[in-house]
Amino acid sequence: KDGGRTSISIKRVLESRFKDQYTWGPTQKQETIYPRHRQHAKNCGMYFPEVKSNPEKYIQSCPDSVKKWLRRLKDSGKILLLITSSHCDYCRLLCEYTLGNDFTDLFDIIITNALKPGFFSQTPNQRPFRTLENDEEQEALPTLDKPGWYSQGNSTHLYELLKKMTGKVEPKVVYFGDSMHSDIFSARHYCNWETVLILEELREDNAVVPKESGSEPLEKKGKYEGHQPKALHSVSKQWGSFFVDTISGKEDAEEILVNTWSCKSVNTYSTITIPSIEAIADLPLDYQFTRFSSNSSVTAGYYPKPPRSLLSTGCTGSQKPLEEVNGRSLPYCCEINFMDALSFT
Repeated sequence: KDGGRTSISIKRVLESRFKDQYTWGPTQKQETIYPRHRQHAKNCGMYFPEVKSNPEKYIQSCPDSVKKWLRRLKDSGKILLLITSSHCDYCRLLCEYTLGNDFTDLFDIIITNALKPGFFSQTPNQRPFRTLENDEEQEALPTLDKPGWYSQGNSTHLYELLKKMTGKVEPKVVYFGDSMHSDIFSARHYCNWETVLILEELREDNAVVPKESGSEPLEKKGKYEGHQPKALHSVSKQWGSFFVDTISGKEDAEEILVNTWSCKSVNTYSTITIPSIEAIADLPLDYQFTRFSSNSSVTAGYYPKPPRSLLSTGCTGSQKPLEEVNGRSLPYCCEINFMDALSFT
């Protein structure tokens, strides 16, 4: 999970104390802090020293199944990327706590301070890669020639390196992210990468399996049962469902159920949507996922189960995509498997 993201509870505790030190991102649905100055990622202020001193209060440990999944991908010959907007020292803190001190062995390329979504949209001249020395950014690089740990950068130079590493003209990239704005839309719109949205609301929607899926072989369903935390915000008493909403009909007409903008964005810009990495960690690497596409139901790409609110309201029909990617229609494909893909972040 991206290191810049914090829980609502942390924000409420710290916001009043950090008004002069932080800018609270207005466009993010998640509660996100953006440090204005590099020194705030060191032992300055209150936030970073507190997290460094008591990581167990704020950071969830990574399940063993996810660690094994990353190792299986690496051992199968996949190139693994870690791309985060957090600075290198904060990224190291989070990854060492969640994945272990040897986390760098899992990734071929680590990019910190990526400044997403600009990482995907900016040109190499606007956003060059930089080397790191003692956690400080050094000179800008004209190209990206080899794997390693870098800062800032752009998707253009990264993709050129992936071509070199794989020997392929058009290597396939599967990008995992939990922000529609910074991750999913940007990676799909600017790079046309396959995208996997990690959506907590899917886990908390108490999803159910449609009856027609009951004939699916057991070995194809995966082992994910998942811990079932108490739902906090998936169906807000004030805002309602994340996936569906009602609009008033004309005069005395009944209210009409519609998919929300967020729901439409999910099935337009993500290849598939999952509640967590843990949900797919025990599946075979060649498992065939059904993807979202313009020719299928809006629930097709949800794994392991579509949200109950979509199924119960009947808002599951096909719909026109919000827009084309880079001026061309998205390729239609009924299934996707990660053995055909290149990288994960």
